[in-house]
Amino acid sequence: MKCSSIAGPLLAALSARCSLVTCRLGPMRLVPVSLDYEQAVDTAVRILKEGGMDAIKLEGGSPSRITAAKAIVEAGIAVIGHVGLTPQAISVLGGFRPQGKNVASAVKVVETAMALQEAGCFSVVLECVPAPVAAAATSALQIPTIGIGAGPFCSGQVLVYHDLLGMLQHPHHAKVTPKFCKQFARVGDVINKALLEYKEEVTNGSFPGPSHTPYKMNPKDVNGFSKELQRLGLDDAASAANEAAVEPEKMNMVNTGSN
Repeated sequence: MKCSSIAGPLLAALSARCSLVTCRLGPMRLVPVSLDYEQAVDTAVRILKEGGMDAIKLEGGSPSRITAAKAIVEAGIAVIGHVGLTPQAISVLGGFRPQGKNVASAVKVVETAMALQEAGCFSVVLECVPAPVAAAATSALQIPTIGIGAGPFCSGQVLVYHDLLGMLQHPHHAKVTPKFCKQFARVGDVINKALLEYKEEVTNGSFPGPSHTPYKMNPKDVNGFSKELQRLGLDDAASAANEAAVEPEKMNMVNTGSN
């Protein structure tokens, strides 16, 4: 069964029945130097409770990560593994570089995925690996694989929705959009146009107009408010309140007349 998914939250559209499954994943960062597996479990519990997550995503496949994943699963928390390019470790990998491009690296991807399955992970993300490597891992595992830049042979697919929707259209962002990402829309252009229109209307004073200034005081209360301000020695504030009470009505009359 194939599924397509969008990260943050992870939306899986199961093609067999065209239904939607939502799984909120909380990425978890571990520090191997001071790794305390009891603390890892406590952190995972906190992520689920305070973040409203359904599962934990744990990157990497070092022995310490595998042990941490097993400890978290044994505590009753669902864990999804993540192998190949692991963004949290890009400084170690030498940047955003694909993994599994030679024999040793490819075998390591498959073996790491299998170790994560053995640790109890319910799924594994395969990021930025060649299609044959992803196909081999998917075949070797009994749990689903979710590919991102890993070709069409995974159990499902995931993309970051900012990239998928084309939300970031500045030339700088175009340079860092992943090669594997297809833009299904250019929402960024629509967002940019809307922000420019918002800026223009605020600048020229047309927003907010009467229709977006909904909260009113009746004339009696406006008058009482004005007198109270004057009693406090705030004459300018009283004048401003009176003008503000009248201005929306003037604008409304202008708009009605123009129609």
